[in-house]
Amino acid sequence: MHFRAFHGLRGFSAMKFRGRDMRVFINVLTFAVLATASCLARNKTDVLVMKNGDRMTCEIKGLEAGVLYVSFDYIDGTSSVDWSKVARLESSQLFLVKTGDGSVYTGALKTSEASAGRPVKIQIIEAPERESTLDRTQIVQMLATSERFWKRFNGAVNFGVIYSKGNQSTQYSLGSQTEYVRERWGAGVTYDSSLSSSKDVNASTRNSVNFNFFHLLPTKNWFYAAIGGLLQSSVQGIVLQSTVGGGVGRYLKNSNRATITVWGGGAWQSTDYQPLGIPRDQENVATALIYAEGKFFKFSKTNLTVNAMLLPALSDPGRIRFNTNASYYVKLLRDLKWNVSFYGNWDNRPPVGFSGSDYGTSSGLSWTFGLK
Repeated sequence: MHFRAFHGLRGFSAMKFRGRDMRVFINVLTFAVLATASCLARNKTDVLVMKNGDRMTCEIKGLEAGVLYVSFDYIDGTSSVDWSKVARLESSQLFLVKTGDGSVYTGALKTSEASAGRPVKIQIIEAPERESTLDRTQIVQMLATSERFWKRFNGAVNFGVIYSKGNQSTQYSLGSQTEYVRERWGAGVTYDSSLSSSKDVNASTRNSVNFNFFHLLPTKNWFYAAIGGLLQSSVQGIVLQSTVGGGVGRYLKNSNRATITVWGGGAWQSTDYQPLGIPRDQENVATALIYAEGKFFKFSKTNLTVNAMLLPALSDPGRIRFNTNASYYVKLLRDLKWNVSFYGNWDNRPPVGFSGSDYGTSSGLSWTFGLK
């Protein structure tokens, strides 16, 4: 289904957006977002107590990058709380709790009374007869989960557009990210699309869909992972490039300020080229795979994500492909953020007559749901 839909992007990206089409698209997207938000809503009966004595009834959404996300009946949107200022919390909601050493727990949350100056202890009630107690400083991530499928998603939707009357040029970018998280594994999908057109110049388009999956190994902070990707790039003459790969990796750093992972393995790439309407034989290449990703946070304000993938060809020695993506987010208001993104694809030995690179930047607004 995904391959068939992706082929359809060629026709979609080649046509010009009309005002009515764009309005229909925005209405459908808005409806989908509101429907998702309504599915994710739950009663706000959790309890949060701060070190200064403030006590609040709220909905605890989760913890990420040193920020505890909560919402209130009387405040619109999601509020950000400094995790280091929390003294107590209680919730009957199920959470996936991850620590810096790679341990994972699932259960409701409770905090015992602690005297002044003593570390805050978080109890994770996994079953009536089983519970675990952790120092607050050990916990680097908490994700609200549920036995219900639709309440396990996090994600974001990005959109940006630039128009210049001088040369009648238009540029737009559209992207989305969705994650599905379980206790010891997770999966995600990202979609990115960009179009640049000017008067009397052929439009330049790029569309990509990427899938990822990981599963924690018994050894702490180690995991195995798999990726899949579909790419169309008019700049490089790529009609469709399919990538499938997998390997084993490790968390090099996992804290409330940064997460760094690296993994290696193998991959298979199949590429269809078609410059100027002239078909070309399909290329199939077996490659090694080296992947690294870093996420860096600053409390409730900004975050930066950078990933890079190196693909040295095994079946075509000496040929190397390199892909990278970077996104920088700045919080504007509640779940609304401004973002700047960069993408780049390089091939040191493309077929004769084809470009070996495609790269660009975009900026726009992002709306997030869950803990994105």
